[in-house]
Amino acid sequence: MAVVAFIPVRGGSKSIPGKNIREFCGKPLVYWLAEALSGSDYVDKVVVATDSKEIESVVANLNLSKVEVYQRKPENATDTASTESVMLEYLQAYPLDENDLFVLAQATTPFTQTRHIDDAFRLLNQTGFDSLLTCVRQKRFFWNPDGTPVNYNYKSRPRRQDFDGQLMENGAFYINRAGNILRDKNRLSGRIAIYEMPEYSAIEIDDPDDWQLAENLFRKHVQKKSPEKKLPHIRLFISDVDGVLTDAGMYYSENGDELKKFNTRDGMGFNLLSEQGIKTAIITSENTKLVERRAAKLKIDFLRQGHRHGGKLQAAIEICNELGVSMDETAYIGDDINCFELLSHVGVAACPADATEKIKNIEGIRILTKKGGEGVVREFIELILNRNE
Repeated sequence: MAVVAFIPVRGGSKSIPGKNIREFCGKPLVYWLAEALSGSDYVDKVVVATDSKEIESVVANLNLSKVEVYQRKPENATDTASTESVMLEYLQAYPLDENDLFVLAQATTPFTQTRHIDDAFRLLNQTGFDSLLTCVRQKRFFWNPDGTPVNYNYKSRPRRQDFDGQLMENGAFYINRAGNILRDKNRLSGRIAIYEMPEYSAIEIDDPDDWQLAENLFRKHVQKKSPEKKLPHIRLFISDVDGVLTDAGMYYSENGDELKKFNTRDGMGFNLLSEQGIKTAIITSENTKLVERRAAKLKIDFLRQGHRHGGKLQAAIEICNELGVSMDETAYIGDDINCFELLSHVGVAACPADATEKIKNIEGIRILTKKGGEGVVREFIELILNRNE
């Protein structure tokens, strides 16, 4: 099964002339989306469909091996032409198998990252739905013109944290099968899965004010510290348990005993840290004998159980004080919101590939390639040891 990603870009933008190749945070706008799609192992080819020779020239110099240009017909590049028209044009010119997947992605939403693409494909595969679109959650109160509320009871106004809000289509990308698109002449078909993206990705660049705001948000949330920047010397390594050292699954024996699945490669990683004189700790919200036994077997220097949310940070500070180590010399890997504060204060923070979105959006965090329980702690340890040398 092939996967083709399709980015339609016109040369005739009137609100922001040449916006698709205008410099955005140091690169042509279209570059960021093309790079994100190219980085996904799910995507075989990225097609930029344009009517502009200038855009074609810029795209040819992006140095992204998966990217190629398709010259769209002029009639499908006008102000009134629909996006579906150029999608259908391409699929008729270059027929795909009906089960091949087609990703429509829009350059004017530059916040799409490779991890979003990968997560969306995993979601589609897991649910078995026919197509997928991206949304953001808007926690706003909406009203009808007749003065009636749309999505809440004004007589019992909910707090933001207790309000689910509504999902709003953000236009970042859509996934469907080629056969569905040709049959229904629409980017979406059948049972539709929703992939929820961060709230900041709601903005689409349509006018100059959008551009300035989008650049600010992009720098804050996407252009994080370079992972190639030399890491500080690490003297203390801390790990969470559930969702990091384990796969976050809850297993029970017939006798009702709780079981957890650990990865032996992570265990060897702790041995490697000890050999280098790096102290080790486990800080977890749970309080179980099982984790106590695992920590003892791995000869972990510090075990702190039963610490939730801010308690994890405090536990780490106490360990640092005991060792005479600064937080800048501390590394921590966590996966969920109860790890947020500690991850935000250590010198080097990392999370598994399947961590929650809030954690992945921490500035400077290293999003690792493995999931919890798959050896992700060993991956992080090797990164630290290689940089410590």
